[in-house]
Amino acid sequence: QVQLVESGGGLVQAGGSLRLSCAASGRTFSSVAVGWFRQVTGKEREFVAASLWSSTGTYYAGPVKGRFTISRDNAKNTVYLQMDSLKPEDTAVYYCAAAETYGIVTVATTYDSWGQGTQVTVSS
Repeated sequence: QVQLVESGGGLVQAGGSLRLSCAASGRTFSSVAVGWFRQVTGKEREFVAASLWSSTGTYYAGPVKGRFTISRDNAKNTVYLQMDSLKPEDTAVYYCAAAETYGIVTVATTYDSWGQGTQVTVSS
């Protein structure tokens, strides 16, 4: 299994930027995709962005498209989520996840390993 550790969350004003990092260790060679999800207390975890390890394919949820960018450093086994033009509605706990088999990358059940999450708070 893959171990994932997120970092980079914090408090930022609306319009600001944050970059989240997700460091992977363990059986990293077994993962085929990595994704970012977010969750607000009392709501379901929702898809944010995903990237395939084997290609340049990236996927974004509608509300973040054009504002967020997922990227990765394969040599460092690290995935990043650059978040620009942040809005108060982006406030959530952000999780990274790794999938060991190909599936629908926008669905949480596709992923096998999850990080502990990092809080992002955007003030108005």
